[in-house]
Amino acid sequence: MSLNIINKTITLKDGRVITIETGKLARQADGSAVVRMGDTMLLATVVANKDAKEGVDFLPLSVDYQEKFAAAGKIPGGFLKREGRLSDHEVLTCRLVDRAIRPMFPDDFHADTQVMISLISADVNAKPDALAALAASSALAVSDIPFNGPISEVRVARVDGQFIINPTTEQCEQADMDMIVAGTLDNILMVEGEMGEVSESDMVAAIKEGHEAIKDQCRVQIELMEEAGKTEKREYSHEESDEALKEQLHQTYYQQYYEVAKQQIANKAERKAAFTAIKESYLETLPEEHEINLDLVNQYFHKIEKEACRNLVLNENSRIDGRDLDQVRPIWSEVDYLPSAHGSAIFTRGETQSLTTVTLGTKLDEQMIDNAMEKGFKKFILHYNFPGFSTGEVKPNRGPARREIGHGNLASRSLKQVLPADEDNPYTVRIVSDILESNGSSSMATVCAGTLGLMDAGVKIKAPVSGIAMGMISDPETGKYAILSDILGDEDHLGDMDFKVTGTEKGICACQMDIKVDGLSYEVLETALDQAKRGRLHILAEMSKTLDAPREDLKPHAPRSVTIKIDRDMIGAVIGPGGKVVQEIQKETGATVIIEEVEEGGLVNVFAVNKDAMDDAVGRIKNIVAVPEVGEVYNGIVKSIMPFGAFIEFMPGKDGLLHISEIKWERLESMDGVMEVGEEVTVKLTDVDKKTGKYRLSRKVLLPRPEKKPVSDN
Repeated sequence: MSLNIINKTITLKDGRVITIETGKLARQADGSAVVRMGDTMLLATVVANKDAKEGVDFLPLSVDYQEKFAAAGKIPGGFLKREGRLSDHEVLTCRLVDRAIRPMFPDDFHADTQVMISLISADVNAKPDALAALAASSALAVSDIPFNGPISEVRVARVDGQFIINPTTEQCEQADMDMIVAGTLDNILMVEGEMGEVSESDMVAAIKEGHEAIKDQCRVQIELMEEAGKTEKREYSHEESDEALKEQLHQTYYQQYYEVAKQQIANKAERKAAFTAIKESYLETLPEEHEINLDLVNQYFHKIEKEACRNLVLNENSRIDGRDLDQVRPIWSEVDYLPSAHGSAIFTRGETQSLTTVTLGTKLDEQMIDNAMEKGFKKFILHYNFPGFSTGEVKPNRGPARREIGHGNLASRSLKQVLPADEDNPYTVRIVSDILESNGSSSMATVCAGTLGLMDAGVKIKAPVSGIAMGMISDPETGKYAILSDILGDEDHLGDMDFKVTGTEKGICACQMDIKVDGLSYEVLETALDQAKRGRLHILAEMSKTLDAPREDLKPHAPRSVTIKIDRDMIGAVIGPGGKVVQEIQKETGATVIIEEVEEGGLVNVFAVNKDAMDDAVGRIKNIVAVPEVGEVYNGIVKSIMPFGAFIEFMPGKDGLLHISEIKWERLESMDGVMEVGEEVTVKLTDVDKKTGKYRLSRKVLLPRPEKKPVSDN
């Protein structure tokens, strides 16, 4: 069978090459492509059903990204030895692709569609998450599935003031900005990343740099689509319509919806009830026997409500809850709410509330990471939970969904920027944000509550961080637009942009932006960022009224930590044969002792809640690693008795010879009856043999020297 293989090449500014290949693998899919950079290779496939399921009025799109362990020359751990459920990293990559491609499908395309991306070869110097959306878009480009692309994504990092597209892992570690930017040939679609307190102008510059690279990748995909003969997409008809009904409902009820919106009802439930009452009044007019399509009725009323709320903003600069466009909802917060937690905070903004806890653990509590591309340990963990009751809904508790993982990651990236350096923070830190109420910006509430919780726990963060969610409503025909600060859930749904920004007083720490319309200009983006900064600083000021700096000390029940640096050759002495010494210290003191080898030697981390336990454990360790000093006096124990003297353990693990001539000033003929094994004796270290390292002790030098007897004349 002959293969129609098509290859395209993209050359980055620094000369590195990305290739796209189609026609060789997975030819029964509607579209497939292999994207390669270095030795990293991704296989993307896309399949869509011809028809939509009955009653479906949305796009049932699923995006799955999976890293095959064989791609990195590894065998999965665990009993089954096969790839299992997606890791958080894989879920986050799925979301990066989904958020970029979902807005590009036609609004009336409702067929089940699946995009699958597999890492089939791995290269640590070419991170695959920055290539996944390019692979997905390339597969769509060579299919007949309706798609208003192409799109692409790139990673933008700034190292030593220079922007790098799709940097290596090492370059990412050195960067003060690490962002994923997605876009089309003309517009930005999505931005997500973390940064070290940078300015708004720096962030815009990074987005512009990324967009230039995206344009090149989109042009190559257009060539690929033309060469594959897929410029014409399949025909479909997935929506019923009744234009007469649509027009009738709009003429009759639009003004009623607008009037309800103008009432500026702040309570979400009351506002929903007022809108629902309008639709119910129409349904009550219908006879029992009617041929009206109620699914269409619901769709049309929903569109009327959305149009009315949007027009209220554009025409009157007024929001559905009565706030000004740049006004943040009322805030109240509280710390130390939970007596047993190491740190806790409640942060409430309007009808959104987070109850957050901070727990301090030891190195033993670090999260082990074992993915195809990464192996190691993580000492900062943030979990975000979104139960059904937070929105008044019944929802089974079956573990975190992709949205919860994504929101938690955004908050984690924000707070990570202000944590103390590892050498200054021996703790494993876990933050858990439970959303108790939700009406927009719950991830930003997590950032604020997380900051307060960390400070309540006594973690010495560099600066407080707050977050705000920005929205936009625009009319492309008139050119009107409005930027909304601290958006409600309803405003997120009816708006054209969801832009979350977190940061300190000094600058931005993280961001996540999704654009739902074409044509967001950089001027509008800069306006949104400036307005977000004002809102962010306002929220920081409100937070400071509750707690403005980390507590000086940890909670009484939180584990204290002492770190002792030791020489490399003393690590074995602290551990002891088979771990005997360190296990004995932990058992007898109640402290937790963790020993690790570092470049400079060894680190002994001691954790204890009780001060006496801490002092006891630290004292024992210091005794073990202490270097004997000639001239120092020690309290020792007789370990063995020999005819020529006794061996004294004057420090843990260190024995010295107390020669028979050094016990007393008087001459001893033998050791019989002079000392007993186990007897305590005070001695002075008088010498260390330079060749053998043996210790010589003396007891008599600590005793009064007898006076010499006068010599008799006779």
